[in-house]
Amino acid sequence: MPANALPYRPHNHNACVRDALAEAQAICQARNARLTPIRRRVLELVWESHKPLGAYDLLAVLAQEGHNAAPPTVYRALDFLQQQGLVHRIASLNAFVGCAHARENHTGMFLICQQCRNVHELASGPVAEAVNAASSEQGFEPLDTTIEVAGLCPACRAIAPVGGE
Repeated sequence: MPANALPYRPHNHNACVRDALAEAQAICQARNARLTPIRRRVLELVWESHKPLGAYDLLAVLAQEGHNAAPPTVYRALDFLQQQGLVHRIASLNAFVGCAHARENHTGMFLICQQCRNVHELASGPVAEAVNAASSEQGFEPLDTTIEVAGLCPACRAIAPVGGE
């Protein structure tokens, strides 16, 4: 998704999904990793929604489409997609979103709207560097970092301003 195409701003969502799937295919080919039809469909479902989806949300859609998928199938697909850097797990929601920076080694930083549940992935070198520096000062080596920021997106703030403004 282009940096200016926030989930709560209008953008060409079909192009957003199409580009993410093409990027995933290219990444998997370059890594000799197999993007099976079920893995591709799970990724497509994740990208079709800017709201994080849980494994059982995905399973329900797959069942509606006639797939004979069981929970382990969906969890294996999500594990593969995470390993390839194509999706992120939002721990506070126990759900998944597509990675907007799949080719880059980066710290997952997310703005999560508590009202509409849209999620936007941030890319901020200075924040990642600050976390790494603070960790290093403590003699700690971070292996994986995810930052989740809960709040209200601009659209939801316009509807229900914070503090009853």
